[in-house]
Amino acid sequence: MKRFNGLILTGLLISLTAIQTIARGTTDSLIVQFANQTRMVIYGPNREAIKNLSSYDLNKIVREMGMKLDSVPDGQTSIRIEGKDGDRYLRDTVIVITRGKDGKQGEEGGIRIIVRRDGKTASDSNRVDKEYNIDRLRKKRSNNTDWRVKTDILVGLNTLIVPTESGVYDPALYELRPIGSRFVGISFGQRPTLIKGKKARLSIHYALEINWNNFMFDNPVTPVRGPNRVEFATIQEPIDKTKLTVCNLQLPVVPRLSFYNQDGRKVFHFGAGAYAGYRVDSYSMIKYGRRDKDRDHDRYFLNDLRYGLMAHLGILKTNFFVKYDLTPLFQAEKGPQARALSFGISL
Repeated sequence: MKRFNGLILTGLLISLTAIQTIARGTTDSLIVQFANQTRMVIYGPNREAIKNLSSYDLNKIVREMGMKLDSVPDGQTSIRIEGKDGDRYLRDTVIVITRGKDGKQGEEGGIRIIVRRDGKTASDSNRVDKEYNIDRLRKKRSNNTDWRVKTDILVGLNTLIVPTESGVYDPALYELRPIGSRFVGISFGQRPTLIKGKKARLSIHYALEINWNNFMFDNPVTPVRGPNRVEFATIQEPIDKTKLTVCNLQLPVVPRLSFYNQDGRKVFHFGAGAYAGYRVDSYSMIKYGRRDKDRDHDRYFLNDLRYGLMAHLGILKTNFFVKYDLTPLFQAEKGPQARALSFGISL
């Protein structure tokens, strides 16, 4: 078989030269004789027909003839080049050949052909193009089940939930600006697959995450560390903004269930889990003008250990998250018993 292909490909170089000669003359056929009595015959009704052969890639024709020859009992095969069937052999055509586990070509023993026109891709049949794309997506999904580290950027907003209050602190005193109280984080995690199916997959997400909770106060107040508890002192000067920022190092663990359509594309995922972490820094900041800032690093009787519940929700390529602290932001009887709620998108 390899020898047959080699002889044919060698003959093509001869035939292409001969075609130009024939096109200038009146001959309407070409016969190439090889040393082992193998012949290649090209017929043309007229000169135009012979000239049109330059639009086709004869190497591709010979390759497919060689593959078909193995499956024909009498060793003879033919290919008709007309209409849509001829598109696959034009020079801007790409033939992709794959073999399944049983040695057959492709999933159904066929040849996959992609026809390119003016930079766009189309298939000679919808089935061929669809199968090619599905295989590509499934392979991509399979590669995503390894243990590679994935980096996520978390961007969202914060708010404070006050389930109970002792009366020492007025919740209106430390009320937050909705848009100014931002959540920012960066996560380095993995998502190995636990159970994999054709249309669904169960995986587990775990990561090392560092995040910043920015609590921007709506009133001109700033936290101050008192002798026994945190106090919210009123700022007498005009200010642009005032906030309390808490930096945390956390470890989230979230089991996730993902769903895929028949083309292998993820359309939806949902996960629910928990996280635990530690406060690594905290500071208050008062901005008086464009460049004038006053920043003070302190513990402010904040809880060092933080843990809570979180959930992931994904629709197509958009990923949402929500986190709720089960531990109060401040220590018991040292500050308001408010708990942080953060939500946003993962990039």
